[in-house]
Amino acid sequence: QVQLVESGGGFVQPGGSLRLSCAASGFTLDYYAIGWFRQAPGKEREGVSCIGSFLSSSDEATYYADSVKGRFTISRDNAKNTVYLQMNSLKPEDTAVYYCAAALSSFSLVARLRAGELFEGPYDYWGQGTQVTVSS
Repeated sequence: QVQLVESGGGFVQPGGSLRLSCAASGFTLDYYAIGWFRQAPGKEREGVSCIGSFLSSSDEATYYADSVKGRFTISRDNAKNTVYLQMNSLKPEDTAVYYCAAALSSFSLVARLRAGELFEGPYDYWGQGTQVTVSS
């Protein structure tokens, strides 16, 4: 079966760090762009970060929301079929359920990321989410 499974969420104090993982099964992640989204209670889902490539890793492009630039880093490990989101200097405003999503990559998708734009969708697969709580 095709699945995306997030892990690594938890409770952390302001200024702390967490690393989220998005593990894919049933398909090869190499050909997909992966986006991280988050949603807090009463708020709309927002894009956090995205990573994608088309022909090879040399085409790789990333996107970060302004609110997380300099604090979050997205990366991928194709051997493990996993994408990571390293989150440092966490703030209470980062509290949310974090979701990863996969979309089959394309030239235009990567071009949009390179232009500083989030790929909003459509995404082919979504994970169930992992809770991140930042509080003292």
